[in-house]
Amino acid sequence: MIETFQYGTPMQLWQALVHEAGQRAGHPLDETRESYLVFVLLRFQRDAQLLAHTHGVDWLDALELAGTARGDALRDVGDRCLLVAGLFPDVAERRRVSVGYYVDIGRAAYQGVADAGRRATAALYEQLAQSYRELVRTLSAMRRLESAMLPR
Repeated sequence: MIETFQYGTPMQLWQALVHEAGQRAGHPLDETRESYLVFVLLRFQRDAQLLAHTHGVDWLDALELAGTARGDALRDVGDRCLLVAGLFPDVAERRRVSVGYYVDIGRAAYQGVADAGRRATAALYEQLAQSYRELVRTLSAMRRLESAMLPR
């Protein structure tokens, strides 16, 4: 199974890893949430500033915006919090906050997108907000799977 992660486009590699992690976590994601998670991983894979953000401040700043800018900023906060909570829980520890802090901010951000979004967008972000912990568990399983694949 591990060989499947060695070849393909970045999208194919992330998708295989997310799918396998969902299986191993015991809660495989549906196609919509799996695709969204792959999209987030692709979007932030080269973001050198991902861990430099002060997510609570970013969330408050996003709430001050209006319209599309607000929705985009809240989505970004939710996405970054998802990645930190699932892939970099040690960042929370170093900052002396719990992973739950990132989960709460991320869920609230996605719920903000859902509340302000159009019907199709609102439904997606409502689903993401409701299953935020499941998405974090999948990323955590992915982190464990990835570390198991590293040479010792």
